[in-house]
Amino acid sequence: MTKLMYIKASPRTGRSHSLAVADAFVEAWKAKNPSAKVLERDLFTMDLPSFDGVTINGKYNIMHGRDFSPEEQTAWAKVVKVIEDFKQADRYVFAVPMWNFNIPYRLKQFIDLVTQPTYTVGISDKGYEGLLKGRKAFVAYARGGQYPVGTPSEAYNFQSKYFEFWLGFVGITDVVSVAAEGMLTPDRDANKSAAVARARELAAAF
Repeated sequence: MTKLMYIKASPRTGRSHSLAVADAFVEAWKAKNPSAKVLERDLFTMDLPSFDGVTINGKYNIMHGRDFSPEEQTAWAKVVKVIEDFKQADRYVFAVPMWNFNIPYRLKQFIDLVTQPTYTVGISDKGYEGLLKGRKAFVAYARGGQYPVGTPSEAYNFQSKYFEFWLGFVGITDVVSVAAEGMLTPDRDANKSAAVARARELAAAF
């Protein structure tokens, strides 16, 4: 059974532009794939473990075959649980608003948890290799301003540049996206409607 994981990185629920675009995509995709399973993960309500000193020590002690404490083992096991949950999906949908020209802190925390050697990234003499190959991702971005490619304002967009770099780093290279831009401008409603319509179109071939 195909599993699509819908990862929500906005806490705004009904007022979120990124969620509105992603919801439209998921709704259209489910209509074409009624037997598939959709797993929703809200990063602002999930109990994501802290990646603190105990967790880091547990990670390296366990991975390198050194002695580790029960506390370290428990802390690292919580991270592995998040990783394994993430890896079960075949396809991903992300709702990602722009915060201070980048991604929300909870999404960065999630990335830091799941991006681990031997779990999602391989390391060899040839360098890094993403281990999540063969998967697809759709990303719904929302931005208050507009950052067109080839313009000076593009330099402010660390949101999609970083996020899609990360997707490729873990091996997810089949990526499509839609950006609802100008959400703080008079063109907001028209831009949002266009983004929602485009998301539904992309869902047909996802």
